[in-house]
Formats: sequence, structure tokens, C-alpha cells
Amino acid sequence: MDHSYEEIRRVAIDVIADREKIRRPPNQYVNLRNGVAEVLQRRDGSPKDPHGRDPNLSTDDREIYLEVFWDLFRQGIITLGLNDGNPQFPFFRISSFGKEIIEHEDVYFFHDLSSYEGMIRDNIPDIDDQTVLYLKEAMQAFLVGCRLSSSVMLGVAIEHSLENLYETISQNSKYQSHFEKVREERTLLRRYNKFKNKLNEKNKELPSDVKEDLTTNLDMIVSIIRNYRNESGHPSGKILSRDQCYVNLQLFIPCCKKIYDLKDFFR
Repeated sequence: MDHSYEEIRRVAIDVIADREKIRRPPNQYVNLRNGVAEVLQRRDGSPKDPHGRDPNLSTDDREIYLEVFWDLFRQGIITLGLNDGNPQFPFFRISSFGKEIIEHEDVYFFHDLSSYEGMIRDNIPDIDDQTVLYLKEAMQAFLVGCRLSSSVMLGVAIEHSLENLYETISQNSKYQSHFEKVREERTLLRRYNKFKNKLNEKNKELPSDVKEDLTTNLDMIVSIIRNYRNESGHPSGKILSRDQCYVNLQLFIPCCKKIYDLKDFFR
């Protein structure tokens, strides 16, 4: 039985994260490959070999596993070498960056453009295509190590989403006058802070689902903006660590979802 790239990658991640137990420690290329086959056999409910031999991946699955392994290395989730005594391939171990990713996997986990876009659209079905374009640029920049570019494109995405929200409010006859001073602010951060203050004044009118985690997400939006623009509206020029860049790509999703919750309310 053949499996998809995503199935094999998911199993490989579960094995190296020690969420699945296998016969041999997953510290070599072949051991992980055999472990992936072992877990897939269990999950598929396939019969074990009567002679006790290790499960094997099909020819097609072995080719996909090869791709998965080197993708995990290229993305920095695993690094070659077990220790100083075994510093080379076929030995490998989880990198410190990989440990951070695996730890947060059940929240938002992505590894390429398609998985990131799919996660965004799953969480925010009505997100506009322009914002998705900026987010994919941010993700692509992250994958090739351009962390400053990734931060900038993420900032552009949050700015675009906020401007759409302000435009929605400006067309709402009930609330437009209350928020009219927001767009008079000259910089993104000041405009957003003015909006946040005005929104707090109307907090009692917001439905419970919109208010849920609202403060947390509003604060995260400020953090993303500060990585993009300073108080005077100029580019911040901050080059974030790889871990923080990845975290920000994750944080954007609940932040943007909350922006769209607000848009729905103000329509």
C-alpha cells in the first residue's frame, strides 16, 4: 500500500518526536525509514511478517521517504551527525529548531507553501487572495533563510488585513463615526493603537465569540507590527531569529482570524 508525502512526513515527525515507539532508535537514516514502515503498518492494520522481519516501505514510498528525510534536513528540523563520535550521515538528530517546531506542532504546523496556505484557508475561509499572496511570500522568504524579507511581508499582510477591517467599519453607519479618527493617524502603529482604544470602548457590544482571546490577539498584532514598522512609521530593520520568525508565521493565523471575526461583526 502506497502512501502520500504528507502521511510519510507525519509519521517521520511522530517517530523522531518519540510519539511513536519503534524497534530501533531513530538516529540513522535506515532506522528511521524502517520505523516509518513499522508505524505505517500498525496504522494501516497490515499483518506482520510471519518470520519477524522488519516492515518495508514500498518502492514508491521509499522514494517519498528519501524526499521527506532531506526536506527535514533542508528545513533545519534535523541535523546530520549523532554526536562528536558520529558526526556524519547516516547518523542524525533533531535540531534545537526542530524541537521547537515539534513542540508546537499540534497548534499550527507547516513545512512548505501549500501546507501553510492550506492551514490559513482552513482557519480563515474568507481570507482575501491579496493577503494570502503576501503570506506565501513571507513563508517562501522564511524557507530560504531571508528572515528580514519574511518579517516585512508578514507586516504587509497584517497591514492589508487591518486596512480592510477599517474600510469595513467606515461603511457601517452605526459605528463609522466612533472610529472615524482611526484613519487620521499617519502611521500603521498609531492607527492601530487608536483603533484598539476605540474598540475597547465598544467592548460590551461585542459578541462573546469575538471577545474570546481578543486582548491576546490584539497584543500579538502589535508585536508583529513592531517587527515591521517603528513608532515613526519607518521600517524597523529587525532581523529576527529563525525561531521567532517561524513563531510569527504561526501567530499571524489566530491574529488574522480575529481580524476577520471583527470584520464579520462590523459588516
